[in-house]
Amino acid sequence: MTFADEVKNAVTTRAALLVIGVLGLQLLFIASYVGALHRPDPTDVPFGVVAPQQVSGQLVTQLDGLPGGPLDPRAVSGEAEARRQIQNREIDGALIVSPTGSTDTVLVASGGGTVLATSLTKIIEQAEGPRKRTVRTVDVAPASPDDFDGLSSFYLVVGWCVGGYLCASILAISAGTKPANRQRALIRTAVMALYSIAGGIGGAVIIGPILGALPGSVWALAGLGALVVFAVGMITLALEALTGIVGIGLAVLLIVIAGNPSAGGAFPLPMLPDFWRAIGPALPPGAGTWVARSIAYFHGNAVTGPLLVLSAWAVVGTALTLLLSMRRRTPAAGGPSSATGPLHESPTP
Repeated sequence: MTFADEVKNAVTTRAALLVIGVLGLQLLFIASYVGALHRPDPTDVPFGVVAPQQVSGQLVTQLDGLPGGPLDPRAVSGEAEARRQIQNREIDGALIVSPTGSTDTVLVASGGGTVLATSLTKIIEQAEGPRKRTVRTVDVAPASPDDFDGLSSFYLVVGWCVGGYLCASILAISAGTKPANRQRALIRTAVMALYSIAGGIGGAVIIGPILGALPGSVWALAGLGALVVFAVGMITLALEALTGIVGIGLAVLLIVIAGNPSAGGAFPLPMLPDFWRAIGPALPPGAGTWVARSIAYFHGNAVTGPLLVLSAWAVVGTALTLLLSMRRRTPAAGGPSSATGPLHESPTP
């Protein structure tokens, strides 16, 4: 046997294509993470301005014209309203101009990301300098001392996402990527549901009572975790049912390569480039991170949209998995049709 024959036997065409696909994922991983995170600059950060009427408009215009466009300022009626909008996650900070003294106040919320809170303070200090005014910072939604840089919510959601697609991948590897019939698909869905509940509760207990990294309701976090795991797991099962083992790579592309760097974890969304800022809220890691931070630091406010995003992924994944399981299989030569053999599991392609 020649060396060329040995190579053909050792590396099949299918294996070669899969290796090329893995190389593509590797390069996309590098491009995505470095592209999203190598230069975090605040851009169009929703920001409130509370100032006397005679200077309010001028100050909003001044802040709107800062080099690089870091702020998207808007006039707010008073400090109480600014605090309410921050708690409702409508704005990320606010400047409260003193009508009598020379010291103004910057309201921030480090629970939404300490890097962004620090950046807002620096931006306002630089903007206020020429006006001979000083600035003090008030954190209206402070991150826990045990939640360094406000990253615990992100790491928690990443763990849930990893569990979801790994569980779905194991189900595929162990018994075939494409369920032989609807009953098998229902069983996999039930397994994923039970796994999601266990993963959600386990993650919430670890991050809360055991490590004390996040405040907020343990049961609310557990419910979020179950939804995140189930959504990621079911969309992975659907991709596997649609494309075979390639679906595992597609899940990695969707969740890890596109979802994690755009989730607003390491750097909140206003500090990401436009592309990642746009896709982040529509993907499970971004939606999950937003809700986890809202539960921990913002009294559970502003979670309806992200929860609908996660629910949509779960519903679409479940529906596709069940519908694709009803497709007729091509019978093997001389063997029974898989459409009539309920115990037959199609092999991993």
